[in-house]
Amino acid sequence: MTTVLNAAGEGVELVSPDATFTLKAGVTETGGFELFEVDVPRGPTVPPHATPWGVTFYVLSGRAATLVDGEVHDLGPGSTLTIPPGTPYTFTVHTPYLKLLAISPTDRMSRFFRDVDATVPPGTPLAEAAGALVEIAGRHGVTVEDWS
Repeated sequence: MTTVLNAAGEGVELVSPDATFTLKAGVTETGGFELFEVDVPRGPTVPPHATPWGVTFYVLSGRAATLVDGEVHDLGPGSTLTIPPGTPYTFTVHTPYLKLLAISPTDRMSRFFRDVDATVPPGTPLAEAAGALVEIAGRHGVTVEDWS
């Protein structure tokens, strides 16, 4: 491991149609997990989806309803939510923005979002990006419920 400082506004920014993921610390720096700062605008995100990696979210600001495996959870500042691998979930943000930290135990999350960032042009509306996102998801073992 090596010492790395990412000050406010620094890190590898990975843009998807429904959020911006800033990689603040990767597996090389931490010895095995990733830490992201995530900014999500108001509204729904991708449909329920399940990833082959687990993730823990810690809400810094904003409010969201999170549907996890059929159960709705209200998240606000200070809330944490841990989602095991293979568990379907999605968010709906109710405030202008939701800012949270995401911690994942491998580098699979950053590989997925690097692929999204490289494939989907910035500013592409979520509905228009659906086909590309489903294809990217398939490459990374992510399952996505039907887009309607």
